[in-house]
Amino acid sequence: MATLTSPPKDGERVRARWLILAVLALSVLVIGLDGTILNVALPNLSAALGAGTDDLQWIVDSYMLVFAVALLPAGLLGDRYGRKRWLLIGLVLFGAGSALAATTDNVAQLIAARTVMGLGGSLIMPLTMGVLPVIFDRAERPKAIAVWSVCVALGLPLGPILGGYLLDHFWWGSIFLINVPIVIIAVILGVLLVPESRAASTGRVDLLGAVLSMIGLGAFVYGVIQAPLDGWTHSLPWVAGGLLALGLFAYWQTRVRDPLLDVGLFADRNFLWGSISGTVASFGMLGLLFVMPQYLFARFGYDALAVGVRLLPMIAGLAVAARIAAKLAPRFGNRSLVAAGLVVMGAGLGLGAVTTTTSTYAWAALWFVVVGIGVGLSLPTAMDAVLRTLHPAKTGVGSAAVQSMRQVGGALGVAVLGSVLSGVYAHRLDTAGLLAAPAAAAKDSILVALRIPGLADDAVHAFVAGMDRVLLTSAVLTVVGGVLAALFLPGRDAPDPAAAAGDGAESSHEYAGTA
Repeated sequence: MATLTSPPKDGERVRARWLILAVLALSVLVIGLDGTILNVALPNLSAALGAGTDDLQWIVDSYMLVFAVALLPAGLLGDRYGRKRWLLIGLVLFGAGSALAATTDNVAQLIAARTVMGLGGSLIMPLTMGVLPVIFDRAERPKAIAVWSVCVALGLPLGPILGGYLLDHFWWGSIFLINVPIVIIAVILGVLLVPESRAASTGRVDLLGAVLSMIGLGAFVYGVIQAPLDGWTHSLPWVAGGLLALGLFAYWQTRVRDPLLDVGLFADRNFLWGSISGTVASFGMLGLLFVMPQYLFARFGYDALAVGVRLLPMIAGLAVAARIAAKLAPRFGNRSLVAAGLVVMGAGLGLGAVTTTTSTYAWAALWFVVVGIGVGLSLPTAMDAVLRTLHPAKTGVGSAAVQSMRQVGGALGVAVLGSVLSGVYAHRLDTAGLLAAPAAAAKDSILVALRIPGLADDAVHAFVAGMDRVLLTSAVLTVVGGVLAALFLPGRDAPDPAAAAGDGAESSHEYAGTA
């Protein structure tokens, strides 16, 4: 293997870089699929394994919790010991966890398998993103990030489509087993095509920083996950403890010689506001995906497969806009596209917020496309702004920091939006005349209310009212994010550390790769 002392120049660049991108895209696609395919199977898991509500919650949340906790250490492992190596390890862990999940026969084993999958996912997400600056130069990177972003989003509606089909034709374990051949293909192609890259100079491992980050993220995300179930009073100590640990982590990073995360990155406006903008875009998309599957089922009676198909207009808008954004970014700059994309996204969510019980699916498809266009303009462009600030030696941990922000924002979004939806729905639902237990169950879940004679229509009206409030909340936050991006995201492109590293005297000490 040839050792590179700086990021590859065009003449040295791997010829099969677009095939490499396909490997990276395939890797993140399984993460996106897993994010939604499990939700379709929860009733089947409950029946097959005798899983109660708490069990089902931990089957879902064990993955999310481990994923969030391990992100920053995962990025560090890639930067220090090889991004390709640890990406492949992440894929193997994810595949092994999927195989174990498919063959388990009890809840405890399934939660353990989901934990292994979360650990694998925590390596896959930041390291696929961290490899992009190594393979693609500044001119091609926006296109590559657009493809990466589309594949991350594509898994979300494909999950219900694929899950619905598999559950109709096979047993519940097939929703996990489907990951295994995808992972095998990604591993084989990764071994053959992806170049190795790592930081050339390595200091001491910041063990205390890693522990503090894991405690902080773990406690915060756990508290936020539990809030809708246990109430904020019980969750507040976890959230507060997590924030305290994260504060100590930030302080320690300014004192230690070789920090886990260079907190100076957050002084760079491209990194800070690009990360915030990406988190806001993810939050807005989450608002749609959080309520619309339930709405499409309750209002139109669509099954999981039909719901997934009807979410595809958003992905179509995203894919088209992401391709256009990659071409427009050099001309108009990141600030204009990110701000415009977030405002367009907010406008689409605002259109969704005026949905009524008589609205047709055509109306939903229309604003799905508008939201998708907004996401396609803003999210890949924001991620490009972030990657341009990262030194080649730190793309793994820098990407992990961005993913951590998005993960924390997503968990907080589910808690906040869930509280908004539940509050409005329970307030609007008229359960007069019902016994206490059925009334409480109906207020807790529209799926229960739909099965109670005479309550279905009122339940749909109450749910649509809650959904509109969720979409309005998401719209306001997204538009505010667009205004902040217009004010604070730099208008000019940031200097490219990848290019600078190849020219500076320090490059041989900062970056090394093999191809």
